Amino acid sequence: MDRDREVGQAAWGGHNHQSGLRPDRAPRTTSGTVQGSPAARIVRLARLVSGGGIIRTTARATSLREHARGTSRMARIIAIANQKGGVGKTTTAVNLAAGLARTPKKVLLIDLDPQGNATMGSGVDKRELEASICDVLLGEVAATDAVVRTAEDFDLLPGNIDLTAAEIQLMEHDGREQRLKQALVDVVQAYDYVLIDCPPALSLLTLNALTAADAVIVPMQCEYYALEGISALLETIEAIRQRLNPKLEIEGVLRTMFDVRNNLANAVSAELTQHFGDKVFRTIVPRNVRLAEAPSHGQSIVGYDKGSRGGIAYLGLAGEVIRRQRERDQAAKAVPAPEVAA
Repeated sequence: MDRDREVGQAAWGGHNHQSGLRPDRAPRTTSGTVQGSPAARIVRLARLVSGGGIIRTTARATSLREHARGTSRMARIIAIANQKGGVGKTTTAVNLAAGLARTPKKVLLIDLDPQGNATMGSGVDKRELEASICDVLLGEVAATDAVVRTAEDFDLLPGNIDLTAAEIQLMEHDGREQRLKQALVDVVQAYDYVLIDCPPALSLLTLNALTAADAVIVPMQCEYYALEGISALLETIEAIRQRLNPKLEIEGVLRTMFDVRNNLANAVSAELTQHFGDKVFRTIVPRNVRLAEAPSHGQSIVGYDKGSRGGIAYLGLAGEVIRRQRERDQAAKAVPAPEVAA
């Protein structure tokens, strides 16, 4: 049995100024429009999904450019997004990056959250950056020159509070929602996966991430209020798919901070699985003390305690992501080439 399958089976058990969308393109809010029980909300959300189907050096930047020119690899860009805070976006971004790097895959993690937690959680001090994703978005530095190598064998485009100012400045620029996509053109061929940690808001930064991404992972807690947040996000994704990024798709919904003793969590989880089907990752991330401790040591759970329940879960998630990519690649190869008319 190949390695990533083993890893996968290791898992336990209005004008929106920030979004940059014009009034006629703004996503519909779902507050008050999706009525009834959590199950009723999930049914509506399922329809939306099914409808869319550590030291930086110049030498390293040069190496990245040369590697990108010398390979035909094209990274799968995955945004990790949910405008609701505290659902495990940053935890998922850092630990999935570390898990994929262990398989091993070439991974770039982009910290697009002004809080800079993914940067700190990767062992890089956000207060001592020579260059950051902010400089990249403003066109002051090339992405290859801002990349930092972490101790856990994945690369990082770090972020910090400067992103708040960058977002304001970008509002005055044409094509502001395309800045990240344009910046990544020279680096994506050097990686297998590019993961983007999004801020907890449907802001211009999140819009940039979704415009650049191939897919979205949506971490969510299995509780009633989480359904409000995911509904707004999925409608925004649909709006972006129609107007800015037709290839954008849902990679999967990830259940986080799960407590098997909670009856509501079990009920919501069952409904998600029933209505979203294989869009729900089989991996479930539990509430885990070791998982909460890891960031304070500047490490992922994979580096801190990979044998913990949280470590096993995120290694399992990495396996699922790789397996799904393999299945997509196999399906693409199986499609016959169109016949050329004589």
